[in-house]
Amino acid sequence: MSCGTLYLVATPIGNLGDLSPRACEVLRTVDFIAAEDTRVTHKLFTALGLPPKPMVSYYEHNRRQRGEEVLARLLAGESCALVTDAGMPAVSDPGEDLVALAAANGVPVLTIPGCCAAVCGLAASGLPTGRWCFEGFLSVNKKARREHLDALRDEKRTMIFYEAPHKLRATLEDLRAAFGDERRISISRELTKLHEQTLRGTLAEAAAYFAETAPRGEFVLTIEGAPDAPAEDTDARMEDALQEVRRRIEAGETRKDAVKAVSAALGVKKNALYQRVIDTE
Repeated sequence: MSCGTLYLVATPIGNLGDLSPRACEVLRTVDFIAAEDTRVTHKLFTALGLPPKPMVSYYEHNRRQRGEEVLARLLAGESCALVTDAGMPAVSDPGEDLVALAAANGVPVLTIPGCCAAVCGLAASGLPTGRWCFEGFLSVNKKARREHLDALRDEKRTMIFYEAPHKLRATLEDLRAAFGDERRISISRELTKLHEQTLRGTLAEAAAYFAETAPRGEFVLTIEGAPDAPAEDTDARMEDALQEVRRRIEAGETRKDAVKAVSAALGVKKNALYQRVIDTE
């Protein structure tokens, strides 16, 4: 017996009219559904007039056990549609593990395209779209969050983040600290829904706006990449940074701490500065 197929079905992120006829047909004909939240998916089926379908839950905290169960059914010849509550499964989603498991065991995996909040936010941003990177949600852990943003200081591609309303204000302050007040940002909320909105401006302007306006809805943050620094400016800043590191070391700081502090303050690459310090000692 040949194995079944795993379909990755993108579901609407707001407007139900965005679900394609092909997606409806797949949801109607597969043997069962693996859903992030079966209650949400039942409501979707009811709203679209689709006939009831056997469903199993598949989410972050049961993905290992349930993944093996779904795989066994696929290998036995059943077909399965993987869906999330909204958007494309397996993107910033535990479905990536199920896809990897299916692929490793020779199960065909087919995508049924549809909405993706990151791409919708990027398209509406007015920022460069030729090269971009998706960074998902920032960690709630302050140290991990800071390290994530530190690693992106010199990122030249347009960056896309997701954020929840209750964390938006703090995130905007962290982004200002990492990228500066003048870095451009586009903030999209409630994409494809009745109150869809996209705000464009600088990080300082965005922080000021949401200091006065309560954040509501789910947010896509699209941030301009780092500008190209003129070569002579880069050389001058590196020399200034080198002198400041030497001053700090003479004052008692460790080389590592001095380089880290100066790199953040002057906007030079930490590894390059560290190597320059070693080379000139």
